Amino acid sequence: MIEDFPFYLSLIVAIVLLIMLANKIKVAYPVLLVIAGLLISFIPNIPMIRIDPELIFIIFLPPLLYEAAWAISWKELWKWRRIIGSFAFVVVFLTATMVAFVANHFIPGFSLALGFLLGGIVSPPDAVSANAILKFVKVPKRMESILEGESLLNDASSLIIFRFAMIAVATGQFIWQEAIFSFSWMVVGGIGVGVLIGWLFMKGQKILPTDANMDTILTIVAPYVMYIAAEEVHSSGVLAVVSGGLLLSNNRHNFLSTSSRLRGINVWESLAFVLNGLVFILIGLDLPEITSGLEGVSISAAIGYGLLVTVVLVIVRIISAYGAVIITLVARNYISVADTRSPGFKAPVLLGWTGMRGVVSLAAALSIPVKLYEGGPDFPQRNLILFITFIVILTTLVVQGLTLPYLIRKMNMPSFNDHLPDDEAEDLIRREMAKLTLQHLSDNYGEMLEKSPFLQQIHDKWKGKIDEESDIKISPEIKMAYLDILNRQRAWLIEQNHDKNQHFDEDLIRKHLMKIDLEEERILLVH
Repeated sequence: MIEDFPFYLSLIVAIVLLIMLANKIKVAYPVLLVIAGLLISFIPNIPMIRIDPELIFIIFLPPLLYEAAWAISWKELWKWRRIIGSFAFVVVFLTATMVAFVANHFIPGFSLALGFLLGGIVSPPDAVSANAILKFVKVPKRMESILEGESLLNDASSLIIFRFAMIAVATGQFIWQEAIFSFSWMVVGGIGVGVLIGWLFMKGQKILPTDANMDTILTIVAPYVMYIAAEEVHSSGVLAVVSGGLLLSNNRHNFLSTSSRLRGINVWESLAFVLNGLVFILIGLDLPEITSGLEGVSISAAIGYGLLVTVVLVIVRIISAYGAVIITLVARNYISVADTRSPGFKAPVLLGWTGMRGVVSLAAALSIPVKLYEGGPDFPQRNLILFITFIVILTTLVVQGLTLPYLIRKMNMPSFNDHLPDDEAEDLIRREMAKLTLQHLSDNYGEMLEKSPFLQQIHDKWKGKIDEESDIKISPEIKMAYLDILNRQRAWLIEQNHDKNQHFDEDLIRKHLMKIDLEEERILLVH
């Protein structure tokens, strides 16, 4: 292991350089990393990389899901909950079923149970892939919210298919009652465990005398505790991390200090950067291990099976997207829907083309045991399932990742953005915060305002009379007064974000909240 350390170190450097290149040529970096990993794997004497599925599920997945849960807007997630739920659960089941029947019909030696096993592996779009791709590909806001929300939740439904297909392959039996109960427990138990542990972390960090360093370490520990605890009670570790992350994200201003929030952002951005890069380059590097076990099937035939399954995934997803649009158009006459406007025929095509698969699918395939049971026969078609999974991941990441920007430009799809335009929203927020600040100063710090040059400067700043602040020493009392103003501004922004009648984009609200955090951090350093 130690002799390979320079190789792993060079991988980190290669990841940084490749992401710089991806930014330069405006290509989503997962695409370049997977291709680079594939090319590196052909270099002679390169150490054989073997991806341990436990390594992916335990080391990589919890922090990456947690970071995605902190970044996503709960408001958007709740707004589009119906379509997100249908794609995360119903569409996953439909996709797995279609893959099962196609594999059973076209791939020699594939039973229906093996088909469902393959379907459970490749049916869910990957949260890590979606999150990474969407950072580099501009899609309409509603579609971005749907894709991010779906990819965070769909692993629960795919893993239950995977688990029961494994049982069916090994025993030849499938008990529907047990499957339904197990699925229900995975969802309910996973969410419950995540919320409970998230609440305990939140209360602990609020009560205990932690500092910014301790808080940051605890945020790194939290997703692992959530994931492992949920898996120990046989529920969904993925849903535990997502639900716990959403709880903590939406209460971050209640239990984390300004310093903790600002430092935590920097640490998590760096951590997610490294983990994402390693995940995608490892996918490409794992090809030699996958192809080495491929026996009895030619490479060309195996590639053909992989492309066939990929086509099935894309077609089912597009048809499902059209079904979702039709159901919404019908349902809007009877129940309230998130948006009554029709996105037209373009949106389902675009939504169908964004279902990238990733490392979670590969880890699930790798977790298939070599033997059906200890001392028993080999697990049927294991190596072929691994190879098909690799082809699906490679094809969806490279082909869809590279063509998505062109498709978006070609379709020129309306954004249907119900948020205020950024310029208008910026102006409205600034004016409202100025009114709030001046009123708060007048009502609570009238006497201080007359005596303190600093508070007078703040007053003038928000009236727009000066552009720059001079370096003025301030007393502890005046500092506390200004911090109180910042807290009032922060509370107002959070109220606006929760107000259903307001149409501010949550990303814009978060930007202004960060500005307040930075201002608070600055003022605390003033003596």
